Amino acid sequence: MKNILILDIGTRNKLVTYFKKELEGIGKVVVADCNKLAPALYDADKYYIVPSCVEKNYIPKIKEICIEEEISLIIPLLEEDLLVIAKNKKEFEEMGVKCLISDYDTVEMCFDKYSMFEYLHNNGLKTQLTYRDIRSFINDKENKKIKFPVFIKPNRGCGSNGINIVKDLETLEFVFKKGNDFLIQELMIGREIGVDVYVDLISKKVISIFAKEKIRMVGGETDKSISFKDEKLFSLIKEFVEKVGLVGTLDIDVFEVKGNYYISEVNPRFGGGYLHAYACGVNFPKYIVKNMMDKTNDSCIGEYEDDICMMKYKDIKIIDLKVEDNQKCVL
Repeated sequence: MKNILILDIGTRNKLVTYFKKELEGIGKVVVADCNKLAPALYDADKYYIVPSCVEKNYIPKIKEICIEEEISLIIPLLEEDLLVIAKNKKEFEEMGVKCLISDYDTVEMCFDKYSMFEYLHNNGLKTQLTYRDIRSFINDKENKKIKFPVFIKPNRGCGSNGINIVKDLETLEFVFKKGNDFLIQELMIGREIGVDVYVDLISKKVISIFAKEKIRMVGGETDKSISFKDEKLFSLIKEFVEKVGLVGTLDIDVFEVKGNYYISEVNPRFGGGYLHAYACGVNFPKYIVKNMMDKTNDSCIGEYEDDICMMKYKDIKIIDLKVEDNQKCVL
């Protein structure tokens, strides 16, 4: 049996379904969440209610699940958990459990947005101008390197929390008086693009890239998008990702302005818009299962149809808690 454990499963019901299909006759999909009302729990072969990843007993509990369920590979889905699992990656590997996550220092750089800006800037890769302190911004504004309006967001965090457009210095100063963990960024006027990438766990090479133009965003996630292909973008992403040393599934935000691509953010995990890639035949679960079985994937970059539109819509999950309370596994 080759079983997979997906952490922080939340509302990723579709992802559970995709993995169950790939593991049919091979193994099972085990999931975990700290909230028993996470709807995707109930689509898995087995589920566990676990402590929050910030609690001290979290890693020991995950290890217990790995032993009990004969887990071969762990897939974390949320930012805080990615860092925790990455920090303990070696211990899991010593247990014979692969982790679909890059090394800790690389994950940390991705989540520290200013560190990622510095890396991109220092390596000659286009990215939007970014400032951690208001004095540096004012200096560049006076030298006409940047102008209002600007984009502000927390240096760390996900989704759309804390993100705003600021049009004047008075408002900017007010924001920075409330807290100093904000970034000031050049407001990019152009196409907003999401790129789903898979880096083979064995070869460490990018084997799949899917690009989509974001048409509408809701809560920081892609709600509507259209697939497209561009060899120039594929080449940029492949070179960047392999140089940084990222592995597994990646969600990269890019802007296209006047024909140039600017890398904005890198999320070293499944993106919320990956559903679009899967619907177009870009099958990350298949690649992951193959890697789990110690097989290398062949490159299939850009092998999908362009001009395919994704539109998310709402659905519901109904469960009988009286029945589920007798079946759940609590650690």
